[in-house]
Amino acid sequence: MKVEMRVGTIISAEEFKEARNPAYKIVLDFEEFGQRKTSAQITKLYNAKDIIGKQVIAVVNFPPKQITNIMSECLILGGVGKNKEVTLIQPERKVENGTKIG
Repeated sequence: MKVEMRVGTIISAEEFKEARNPAYKIVLDFEEFGQRKTSAQITKLYNAKDIIGKQVIAVVNFPPKQITNIMSECLILGGVGKNKEVTLIQPERKVENGTKIG
């Protein structure tokens, strides 16, 4: 399977209290590809309210995966540092949601 990556905007983020490791429940908007839910362990560098409105890159064609009480429908991409802190991968400038990463 080819990995399909697209740009999406975070439209909601909240603490994921049920998760084993600190994480946020996130909803992204990919325009014509719809809204997708996921969770992301990005709490070391990001506050939930501050990431709303940010554009990120996500894999959108992995099979959905059950993570405690939510079905993860995409995978937000980030770089993982030495202390397991995740830095989100973002477009340099604003682009249309759903833009394909080639």
